[in-house]
Amino acid sequence: MDFKVIKDELQLILQGKSTIGNGELIQTITAYLRKSTKTSAMAERDEPNREEETEKLIQFINANNLWNCNINFGSFISQGAEQRIFLQNKKKVLKLNDAIYYTSWFDYLNNLLLNNYFFPDTAYKLLGFYKADNDAIYALVEQNYVEANKPTDLNQVKLFLENNGFVNTRNHDYYNPQLGIILEDLHDENVLTANDILYFIDTVFYIKPEIFWH
Repeated sequence: MDFKVIKDELQLILQGKSTIGNGELIQTITAYLRKSTKTSAMAERDEPNREEETEKLIQFINANNLWNCNINFGSFISQGAEQRIFLQNKKKVLKLNDAIYYTSWFDYLNNLLLNNYFFPDTAYKLLGFYKADNDAIYALVEQNYVEANKPTDLNQVKLFLENNGFVNTRNHDYYNPQLGIILEDLHDENVLTANDILYFIDTVFYIKPEIFWH
């Protein structure tokens, strides 16, 4: 496995210089945020101003008619700390995510791109954004629905990730030192097993800028 090639590919994708499946809208927004905010945790070491960034994001959403309320709230199936999940049909789910796990929306959107690169079977498609009654902003994404037919063996998850350069750091968290990429929260509700295939349905990617961009 040539990690230099992989890193080069990922750098181009996160910079918007290379395409990826379901990535067009995500890359358009990250390009806008990159230009309109002074700092970015993905590209620089300074912390971004979340409030300023959210204002810029809302401006972009308004200008491009990206508010999306096409959600059947009666189809709710589960929720975690950061998102609510709705069964759209037998093939797709919708997820509302407020990016609470991330310092910035920029980081969250790049997490989607990283997921789509590493796990195309469960790639996210950004459909737009939703504003709750309390004015909280959520990204609305669509993902393939995976129906598990056996419990996930976390030892198999660990073996799969180690074979792809990710070292288990603690509990369900992993790190790829060659790429400078952290992958967290891979417990058996976020990695499902169907027909003996692992499906990573909820990923939390971060990068270490000093390594990833080197």
